[in-house]
Amino acid sequence: MSLWVDKYRPTSLAKLDYHKEQAANIKQLVHSGDFPHLLVYGPSGAGKKTRIMCLLRELYGSGVEKLRLEHNNFTTPSNRKIEITTIASNYHIEVNPSVLTILECTEKPWNLKVVILTEVDHLTKDAQHALRRTMEKYMATCRIILCCNSTSKVIPAIRSRCLGIRVAAPSIEEICQILHNVCRKEGLNLPSELAKRLAEKSERNLRKALLMCEACKVQQNISKETASAIVQQQSPKRLLEVRGRLYELLTHCIPPEVIMKGLLAELVTNCDGQLKAEVTQMAAFYEHRLQLGSKSIYHLEAFVAKFMSIYKRFLEDGMAAMDF
Repeated sequence: MSLWVDKYRPTSLAKLDYHKEQAANIKQLVHSGDFPHLLVYGPSGAGKKTRIMCLLRELYGSGVEKLRLEHNNFTTPSNRKIEITTIASNYHIEVNPSVLTILECTEKPWNLKVVILTEVDHLTKDAQHALRRTMEKYMATCRIILCCNSTSKVIPAIRSRCLGIRVAAPSIEEICQILHNVCRKEGLNLPSELAKRLAEKSERNLRKALLMCEACKVQQNISKETASAIVQQQSPKRLLEVRGRLYELLTHCIPPEVIMKGLLAELVTNCDGQLKAEVTQMAAFYEHRLQLGSKSIYHLEAFVAKFMSIYKRFLEDGMAAMDF
């Protein structure tokens, strides 16, 4: 199952949720018949890559979404053979600074129409000058789209050969609206206060905000289900099932401290006053162990096992008291 950030990523310029005037200008540029080299820049999570892919889809249709991994062998000017893995469609290829050699190694013209180069601001000055020569060499056969967070580290020779497109971070209000739209499509009701908190915590990084929102949903649902499973049965078999649920939370990038707090909040609702204090103290002990250890799953599982032991004793004591 794909993450929300991928599942609800706009696939066309018309479907972009913000900077719509800029999207209209890009669309006009695409249909003008002349497509220059582009330098797309802006902060992380602002939607640079999304806009680039929408632009390509406007140009070439849905074929740009049929991506494949390619293994290419090249010989450098010093006769050193290298193998490079790239992401490509029939219309474009995407590379990053670590494989910039691909731009210089081949002597024959590219068959591709567009080359996307990410993180250009991480290139050395020498590599950027090499890129500038490549842009001039293949101007007649392909276009290069450069993507970076800031143009301050991009040499003037490259900036002058590209049309700059600045993608600013979405506003807090725009992020809130997108979070509400996504949650509505998922059949969820997102409180406005939570949406605003997520937008602010993400520092206007839309990708981060969507990931945080999905993490909240997953954590809430699985924490309730997990706590219910723990309370229903205390056995080695059930502990193994719970371990799988804990792994699921961790693989959704939910911090172990958040998992611990979520479990505690659900578990204490099934405890009386004295047991609540004991369980809370136990959770604090294992949360401290979380900070000291490197394998989160061990300490989370230990907390669950300890709770099972305490809760089973609590139930047995209660049954004994009733029989008496």
